[in-house]
Amino acid sequence: MPLIIVTGFPTSGKSTRAKQLHDYLSERIAADSKHRLHLISDDSLSISRTVYDLAAVPAHTRSANASEKDARASLYGAVKRVLSDKDIVILDGLNYIKGWRYQLHCEAKAMRTPSCVLQIGCAPDRARQVNQARLDRRAAVERGEGQEASSEGPEPYEQSNWDNLVFRYEEPNPMTRWDSPLFTLIWEDDEAQAARTFASLWDAIAGDGRKVVKPNQSTEPRGRDAGGDYLYVLDRETQYIVKRILEQQGDEAGGEVRIPLSDDSTQDSLAVDLPTLKKLSLPGLQRHRRAFMGLNRGGIGLEAVGNMAVDQIRALFVRYLNDAFENEE
Repeated sequence: MPLIIVTGFPTSGKSTRAKQLHDYLSERIAADSKHRLHLISDDSLSISRTVYDLAAVPAHTRSANASEKDARASLYGAVKRVLSDKDIVILDGLNYIKGWRYQLHCEAKAMRTPSCVLQIGCAPDRARQVNQARLDRRAAVERGEGQEASSEGPEPYEQSNWDNLVFRYEEPNPMTRWDSPLFTLIWEDDEAQAARTFASLWDAIAGDGRKVVKPNQSTEPRGRDAGGDYLYVLDRETQYIVKRILEQQGDEAGGEVRIPLSDDSTQDSLAVDLPTLKKLSLPGLQRHRRAFMGLNRGGIGLEAVGNMAVDQIRALFVRYLNDAFENEE
C-alpha cells in the first residue's frame, strides 16, 4: 500500500491535514482488516524542532548538518519498518529536500508499492503568523502567564530557524517521478474540498486503476556473476566506470562519456550524461559508487533472482549515475 509524503512550509497546517487524511483513510479501510494505517511524524518520534536549527548546535555538528541528518535517519527507519504492500504510511513532516523525497520514492518502489506527495499550500506571511503566535504563547507560559493554555500546544520554531527553513524549501515538481502524483491542499480549503482531494489521492494510489509499481533492477537483490566472485566483479566494473568518467570528461561541465557495454564490445556503448553545473570529482563519484554497491551487495547468493553479468552491472551503474546526476541538478 502507498507511502504518502506530506510536505509544506513550517507551521503551514501539515499536521492538521495529515490528521484529516489519517481519519479519512481510517474510514476507507475500516471494513478491510488486511490493511494497516500508520502516521509517522517528528512528534510521534519525539524529534524536537531544534534539530533543524543550525544556530542552536555546535559548529562541528552544524557544518555537517548532523542533527538534521540523524532526524531524517530516524524517520526513514520508522517508514522502512512498516512500509509494505499491506500498510499505508503517512509521513508528516517538512520533507522539504527533493533528494530526501527521492530517497523515499526509491524505498517505496523497492517495496513494489506506490508513493505520492501531498503538498500543503500556505502563504509565508500566514505561516509566519502561526509560528509567532506559538512563540508568544510559549513566552507567556515562561513568564507564568496563561498556564491554563499550558505549553501542550505544538512546539514553535525559533524565528531565525523558521526563516531558514522557508528559504531552503524545495517545491515539489509534478514533472519529476519522485514528486508525482502530486496533490495540493491550501490553507483556505474546507473539509469538503479536503475530502475530494483525499478521494482523488486514494483513487490514484490505491484504487482499481492504480499503476503497477515495478522496482528498478538496481534495487533488487542479485546473484553471483558467472565469471567470478560477485563482489569482486561489482567492485571492478564500478571502479572502471568511475576511472573512465574522470579520464574522458572535458575541462567544462556537461557533455557525455561513452562506456563500452563490455570489454569485447566494439559498437554497443552506454552514455553517462554529465552534470551541467559542475565538473565531477573523484570523491563525489566514489560516494555514488559506494551507494550503488550498498544497494546491490545484499543479494549475494540469492541465485533465484538470476545472475548479473558484466554488461548488466555497467548498464545498471550508468543508469544509477544518470538518475543521481539528474536529481542533484
